[in-house]
Amino acid sequence: MITQAVVLVGGLGTRLGELTKETPKPLLEVGGRPFLHWLLLELRRHGITDILLLAGFRADRLDRISEAFPEVRVIVEPEPLGTGGALRHAAEHLDPRFFFLNGDSFFDINLWDLALGSKDAVGVLALRPVEDVSRYGPATLEGDLIRRFAERPETDGPGLINGGVAVLSRTILDHLAAEQGPVSIEREVYPRLAEQGLLGGRIYERPFIDIGVPEDFARAQDFVPNTMHRGAVVFDRDGLFDHEVNDAHRPDQIEWAEGAVAAIKEVNDAGLFAFVTINQAGKARGYDEGAVTTLHAWINAELKARGAHIDSYAYSSHHPEAYRGASHDHGLDPGTILDLVTQFPVVRERTAMIGDRPSDVAAAEAAGIIGLLFERGDLSVFLRPWITRLAAG
Repeated sequence: MITQAVVLVGGLGTRLGELTKETPKPLLEVGGRPFLHWLLLELRRHGITDILLLAGFRADRLDRISEAFPEVRVIVEPEPLGTGGALRHAAEHLDPRFFFLNGDSFFDINLWDLALGSKDAVGVLALRPVEDVSRYGPATLEGDLIRRFAERPETDGPGLINGGVAVLSRTILDHLAAEQGPVSIEREVYPRLAEQGLLGGRIYERPFIDIGVPEDFARAQDFVPNTMHRGAVVFDRDGLFDHEVNDAHRPDQIEWAEGAVAAIKEVNDAGLFAFVTINQAGKARGYDEGAVTTLHAWINAELKARGAHIDSYAYSSHHPEAYRGASHDHGLDPGTILDLVTQFPVVRERTAMIGDRPSDVAAAEAAGIIGLLFERGDLSVFLRPWITRLAAG
């Protein structure tokens, strides 16, 4: 399972003129906070626990970011090395597989779906369809492999572009080993990998913006925060399993209900938050918080291996002695739902809770969100129309 992300933050951003004279492009304010801050929040909610920032120009400005995100490490190149050279410089810190992001673009995709790309490829790139590829180097995709990148002046019109998010294998260092001095991973390395059939691609028609030119930087001021404010689906945890196990806390107690994993993934793919509420008494039932933490770590690993993830878990507040948890006799507390929707930038009007009892629906409605009663069947089939509605706004 991937736990690391590498973010390029060393570019000069010359097309933005005075804005980047003393400030690295990823640190320019967008929607009231550094653009990089938005990217790191996305990595954090996907469960990434180790983030490398490959820095160069004015790397000292990253100190405040490191303070806000303890999972961040900053690696400063000794001289401008280009995007490939920066990665080569960080070689000793790289995991076997890692997410790789441009620090000046935002592509709202489910990272764990991208991680499903071919494990045999050196890298898998997230591709975005656009109406005009003339600003970019368009990609030619055959099946699940990128076969070619064209030069920017070569063509215009619609096509596929590199969205600035990839999953890379550490073996990419073998393709950088012969390079001396600065090297561009986009203009030099990716095209060679494509020609050799070593570069995968997955297409996402999701919100995308690159802040590299003044007009898009201006547009990003509303675009990024508006995209980050999302609807959500709140799942009652017991409804995700094929039979209810009171106070489940071990992996051997769990068997996914029909369509449960698919439903969570469809929520992720649609750009909605996925939350889980737990209604259990924990310590009062004879086990400690570590058991629940272990169980949720197992659930997270199972989901990520299938291209899905949970953004956060919350416990009901009825039982004061156990994780703020409650016995099943009391039903779900609306405050549990409110905890989730206030901790994240949730659009409440586009949020629904799905439960297996009327008390769950009542709790959802008391919290000001839609309550959905699901009693049996395929969870993904039941939820799919609602996902479409919530994602559309």
